[in-house]
Amino acid sequence: MRTSPHFLYEKQGKIAVMTWNREEAANCFTPEMMDAFYDAFDDFDKDDELLVAILAAKGDKAWCAGGDLDTMIPAVRSGEWEINADPTKRVFQDIFKPIICAVNGFATAELIQGADLVVASENAKFALGEVRWGMIAAGGSHVRIPRYIPWMVAMEMLLTGRPISARRAYEVGMVNRLVATVDEVMPEAMKLAEQICENAPLAVKTAKEISVRCWNHEAGYVLENALFQRVRYSEDAEEGPRAYMEKRKPVYKGK
Repeated sequence: MRTSPHFLYEKQGKIAVMTWNREEAANCFTPEMMDAFYDAFDDFDKDDELLVAILAAKGDKAWCAGGDLDTMIPAVRSGEWEINADPTKRVFQDIFKPIICAVNGFATAELIQGADLVVASENAKFALGEVRWGMIAAGGSHVRIPRYIPWMVAMEMLLTGRPISARRAYEVGMVNRLVATVDEVMPEAMKLAEQICENAPLAVKTAKEISVRCWNHEAGYVLENALFQRVRYSEDAEEGPRAYMEKRKPVYKGK
């Protein structure tokens, strides 16, 4: 199993705890971290002793601010690292065990949508900021988020790239539990996980499997992947990361 010091994986009884551990960089993920992420969740899925996963983060400023633009976008544009090797699949799609996100600080909404339950502190913010840097979210957000929350709120997130507050996310149904402080996030997430672990494992897993299989998004994912390729190799997609690294406002040409 591939590992990374910036993505931690530990087993606490029946609960798997995964932790973004790159606090100094807003827990932005690199290709190395995502490889460890996928392997950890694959191990969780195959381990019959594990019933629930919690995805958490170190620090109080950011849960995970998304992909590290310095490494992810060049790797994706060059084909060195593929976001979606299978265009019909998205993160967590084939995992039928419950997944809880324990969120503090700034968070990309891409990974939240693939989970089942979200606990967030009042300081959390949720965003899909790719359009600000000449790209689009490619992890299923265009398919999932308009079905999870009201259309107008989804479009605001997708088209402006600006974050919404934890309170707003809670109001529109993106967050299950809203707690006052960062210190309360993990205890509340563990409480939910323990409640789930008290139930019959096969029944819990099957309940999720039915829900996921009945809500099939494969056609939408294929379309998202195809249109992502159009943006992926555009001049704007090259300009966005360059402007970010040069700390200036990007100049987009729409091509």
